[in-house]
Amino acid sequence: MYYNDNTIVYYNGKFLKASEANIDLYGQSLHYGYSVFEGIKSYETNEGTQVFKAQEHYDRLRRSAELLHIPFEYSTQELIDLTYELLERNQFTNAYIRPLVVCPPNMSLSKGKESHLILLAWEWSNGYLGDKMKVMTSSFQRPNPQAFLIEAKVGGHYVNSILACQEAKDNGYDEAILLDEKGYVAESSGANIFYEKEGELFTPAKGSILPGITRSVVIDICKELEIPVHEKFFTPEEMRGADAAFFCGTAAEIVALDSMDNVRFAKEWDESLCSLIQKSYKNRVVGKSINEFKNKVEENA
Repeated sequence: MYYNDNTIVYYNGKFLKASEANIDLYGQSLHYGYSVFEGIKSYETNEGTQVFKAQEHYDRLRRSAELLHIPFEYSTQELIDLTYELLERNQFTNAYIRPLVVCPPNMSLSKGKESHLILLAWEWSNGYLGDKMKVMTSSFQRPNPQAFLIEAKVGGHYVNSILACQEAKDNGYDEAILLDEKGYVAESSGANIFYEKEGELFTPAKGSILPGITRSVVIDICKELEIPVHEKFFTPEEMRGADAAFFCGTAAEIVALDSMDNVRFAKEWDESLCSLIQKSYKNRVVGKSINEFKNKVEENA
């Protein structure tokens, strides 16, 4: 699914075949989850292959490494240049890109003394999630910001995501919604959350969430479409049964939700403001204008 005999990756300073890359079995990242990463997408546009929000993603990767005291010397521009070369070497256009910063052997619980950059990519034209998802409130909480640096995108954090997502699937749902330590809605297992009510959008405030890059794009789209959007803390009861809702993230893009805890959202998706945001986002990633959606907002409010 992710690579074949011809796939090229970037690892530890050079391009090589994925099948020939080796990782150290004593690496600190393998044993303790002490790594940082990003999820990035490229799209075919009228100006050729474009990596969406490349600077923002790589600025965050560098910040994540800094927060975890992982030494990392690549500049954002170097990372962007390497990414375009990786796409060109693999002849990828619509692709998912996974940069990963890992640490070499170190069995002590101490900060890394050096790191290695891994750049992977594979063809991926759609989000990994399907529309009209049935979601449940998870019994697992989002990691406590007093225990983890939750604004960093850290490999080890995603064990929590696996547990929550698998719990949902085991109970017949598509995905999970995790609450924070105070009982407020935080995130899905790997995406940010928005819901619509009475012509306005709401999304969890910063504090226990990873403030996603796609989340920021959605907020910008709302402002351009003159849709009121509020960042606030809210309970599952406030969200459950709202007019519409969606998850958003680089891989997922904008994913419509059908129901939460078996309570359906009130509006048909195509009649919601959320649907306009989804269409606008799809246009934005390939470089198209938002103007065509502006005259539809009042009709759907």
